[in-house]
Amino acid sequence: IGVEYTIVSVCFLIDIMSYVFGRYPQAADADREYPVIDLVICHGDFLNAHHEYVHKNRSVRGFGSYGDIMIRDRKMYVAPTPFAIVDGLTGTRTLILPEGFELPQGFKVVGELARQEADHLIVGYEFDLTTNLIIAKTARNPKAGQEHHFIAYRMAGDSDKSVTILLKERET
Repeated sequence: IGVEYTIVSVCFLIDIMSYVFGRYPQAADADREYPVIDLVICHGDFLNAHHEYVHKNRSVRGFGSYGDIMIRDRKMYVAPTPFAIVDGLTGTRTLILPEGFELPQGFKVVGELARQEADHLIVGYEFDLTTNLIIAKTARNPKAGQEHHFIAYRMAGDSDKSVTILLKERET
């Protein structure tokens, strides 16, 4: 059993909601292997620190020329991967956890990361079926500017390459 299993086991041991991201090159044909170039396991809070929203699918009937088609609002959330948020992950295996987690022996710190909450939150949206435009409804984030701190770890024998937050302006 390899290092990847050890890192995944740690996530289960410390009972966290985690996401696993791996990158691999394209294979020339379907029978080829896909070697993993890099692997990141991150705590869910690294992607979104808000826990209050409860997702529910909703629908409305009456669409179409006969009025008997239902439109189902099935939200799809697309978060940036850690590869788009931080630098220093290429060719490595990295675990990103909130500051303060206790880890078993065998891990080393390779980065201290901070993410800052946005000024505004999307609280709703409107979709126009005639123009196919979607318009976000926003509200001021009561936690705007609050920083959330994370630590990037690797197994003791892995790369010492440091992990840092990419400095990019947010899309507006």
